[in-house]
Amino acid sequence: MEAWARWCYRHKLVVLVLWVGALAGLGVAGGTAGGNYANMFGIPGTDSSRAYERMAEVFPESAGDTVNVVWRVDSGAVGDAAVRDRLEPALDRIGSLPGVGDVLGPYGPGPGGAARISEDGRTAYAQVTFAEQADAVPMELVQDVVDTARGAERAGLQVELGGQAITRISAPPTGMAELVGILAAGVVLFLAFGSLFSMLLPITVAVFGVGTGLMSTLLLSHVVDVPEVASLLGSLIGLGVGIDYALFIVTRHRRAILGGSSPEDSAALALNTAGRAVLFAGGTVCIALAGMLVTRMSFLEGVVIATSLTVVLSVLAAITLLPALLGLLGERVLSRRQRRGLAADGPEPAEAKGAAARWSAGVQKRPKAVAAVAVVVMAALAIPVLSLRLGATDQGNHPEDRTTRQAYDLLAEGFGPGFNGPLQLVAETGGLGDPGSPDVKAAVDALVERVAADDGVAMAAAMPVPSGSPVPVTVIQVVPTTSPQDAKTDQLIDRLRDDVIPDSGMEVHVGGVTAVFKDFSSVTADRMPLFIATIIGLGFLLLLLAFRSIVVPLTAAVMNLVAAAASFGVLVAIFQWGWGAELLGFGKEGPITAFLPVIMLSMLFGLSMDYQVFLVSRMHEEWVHTKDNARAVRVGLAETSRVINSAALIMICVFGAFVLSGDTEGAMAGVGLAAAVALDAFVLRTALVPAVMHLLGRANWWLPGWLDRRLPHLAVEAPGAAAPATTDAPSGEEGHSGTTVVHGFVRTEEGAPVADAVLTLVSSGGRQLDRVATLADGGYILSAPVGGSYLLAVTSGAYEPWTRHIVVGVDPLVHDLTLSPSEAASPSRPA
Repeated sequence: MEAWARWCYRHKLVVLVLWVGALAGLGVAGGTAGGNYANMFGIPGTDSSRAYERMAEVFPESAGDTVNVVWRVDSGAVGDAAVRDRLEPALDRIGSLPGVGDVLGPYGPGPGGAARISEDGRTAYAQVTFAEQADAVPMELVQDVVDTARGAERAGLQVELGGQAITRISAPPTGMAELVGILAAGVVLFLAFGSLFSMLLPITVAVFGVGTGLMSTLLLSHVVDVPEVASLLGSLIGLGVGIDYALFIVTRHRRAILGGSSPEDSAALALNTAGRAVLFAGGTVCIALAGMLVTRMSFLEGVVIATSLTVVLSVLAAITLLPALLGLLGERVLSRRQRRGLAADGPEPAEAKGAAARWSAGVQKRPKAVAAVAVVVMAALAIPVLSLRLGATDQGNHPEDRTTRQAYDLLAEGFGPGFNGPLQLVAETGGLGDPGSPDVKAAVDALVERVAADDGVAMAAAMPVPSGSPVPVTVIQVVPTTSPQDAKTDQLIDRLRDDVIPDSGMEVHVGGVTAVFKDFSSVTADRMPLFIATIIGLGFLLLLLAFRSIVVPLTAAVMNLVAAAASFGVLVAIFQWGWGAELLGFGKEGPITAFLPVIMLSMLFGLSMDYQVFLVSRMHEEWVHTKDNARAVRVGLAETSRVINSAALIMICVFGAFVLSGDTEGAMAGVGLAAAVALDAFVLRTALVPAVMHLLGRANWWLPGWLDRRLPHLAVEAPGAAAPATTDAPSGEEGHSGTTVVHGFVRTEEGAPVADAVLTLVSSGGRQLDRVATLADGGYILSAPVGGSYLLAVTSGAYEPWTRHIVVGVDPLVHDLTLSPSEAASPSRPA
């Protein structure tokens, strides 16, 4: 990684040109080719999928998308002359618009028109068919339809429109969520770094990674089936990990410069340490995303491709584009104040101090209390997940002020709650004779009668089958008495399949959007245990290889499950129970979208593994050199909590901004992931994980010897990165080979810790080998290249300078120090 980083740093213009060219080229290609997204959520082999396949053969897909123009009068009837005089001209004008294929209204001749007027005569609707599908219909045409229809309104006459094309123009502008997320992340980065250039670095890297990922996904949609929601999810996770990964590297780079290293050496060190962790973390995210493949749902395969590709390109940008940008900026990656301080006062000690160190020391002192509070918080938030119900979201879940929601509610009020989600019973009649024969007609009529007799059915009628149908089937339209999202509608589907249909003597499949999502939910629930076991097992194996421990990956697995339960509890409370949903602009409550748990769990487990890697890798580094668990956990938390919390705030901003996407599934994913990241970073990784590790002690790092000998080595940290080797080894017959450390505490004569005391380790030849400052609890750790004799010097403004000769062996040396006030001399004395 170091050689790679130096090449990118020195050839910065080449790297920049390659990235700009890639983004521009993919952008032009994607803009020219456009997208070809597949949005069929059915699962092959399910009853609803078989119904869909049969219906597609009998009723070929219409040429274009359809929207409904719905109107309602406060008094009188929609058939009154005053109402017709306003609506009929409007519908005629809509029908004459270029791009509109047909308009079927309630005022035409025949029973079809009368069926579009409610029983009370106060609600009616017209069906407008475009010449193209929703994504291809020009926005200007849709807006013309809306303006023409809404122009017929008057006092006492309400006109609303519903349909996929209407959703497109009523949603916020494309890219609004991403822009808001980036701006919010920029604010967090500026507060964290205090430098405009440092703030722009992670954002620039993320934009290039996400931009190339989205354009690549757009092109891939012509080759493989990629659902439209995949691009939204790709940008969601791509922005989050892209900014976070760059943040980790930039933070390490800035620390190295402040510690006295040159900008190039700092960039090489940052890539060789934080860059390795980024590679490992990105790999874990992709593996977690790939876990969706075990569900064997073709719809999710496109999601895996889009999200994984975006993560890979974000990682690639972080380890190539970022060092090139660091080469352009040099020391300007620091703020002016930091550059002035570095020039005036010299390098800063690298040890963590301030609130992070104090919190870490507090967790060490009271691990049981911290763990108990964290467990109570997570358990309370997880309670709603016990009532999780999967299903479909539709325009009835849109915010109240949208015309799509108003049209949905008007249709439900005028024609019944089930009108917005009819079921289709597809009966295969080939075994009973030719279509239209008395036997077929009698069997179909009997089935319609039995279906209509169910208490959950408002209406059931056989639909006319086009002459010359290639397959002998009959389609029965069933309108439930309950809404598509009502649990009673699911129960009706079960009764039809289990009780009503078996007595018909025909093979009958239950289809429709509601049935499709019900089947999707059932299959998801059946395959969820295997899916969870897969991603947990893969994550366990990766952490086992990285940290050579049984307990660390086991703890991570449990914490991931806790985070998932709590985040889904928040999701259920807001979107399913409706707590504050309308107030927050999320719309009406309803079930959680059927495919969301699988996608969210993949993302959540991947992101949780990121934080676990960044936290525990620093603890592991400390443990390897000191074999002191308490110190390893305390130092690891103190030195990583600030950057993890900053990264979490950025993720929360990016994910939270997706509530502005105008997409219900996007809002659910954004809220769920934002809640998961907040709980994971601020409760689990900052409190519960370190508290549990303090309680477990040395058991955290236990690994059976036989297993250790058989496992391959996968190191997250760069070899020698924690304690660089030096050629200035001490002389003396007591010298030993191998890097070792000196650690302990610096205290006053009264036993109080001395913070920010500077300790320097000097070789027998007079060369400075290591220099650190004590933490808030007075703790310190110094690296010695080999065992032998050294000089240890301590300085602190309020205390007398102190020196001592020490002898370090193969094992780490624990050396506690006591400082006297500056008035009292403390002579140097040999060890």
